[in-house]
Amino acid sequence: MSDLTERVADLEIKLNQTEDQIDGLNRTIYRQQVQIDQLAHLLLGLSERVDTAAPREFKSLLDEIPPHY
Repeated sequence: MSDLTERVADLEIKLNQTEDQIDGLNRTIYRQQVQIDQLAHLLLGLSERVDTAAPREFKSLLDEIPPHY
């Protein structure tokens, strides 16, 4: 093989390896985004449950007596 043919073959090999790496990274990013979406949905559901479970009413700290009194 001539030098030019070897160089082109090397570039094609590197290009294929780079494309494989990019495809792997894209799959990883997709899986992470799916997981982020699932966690965000779960967090929203938990937040709603907390809000509905215990109504918040303001209490003054002066109304609470420390246990040593």
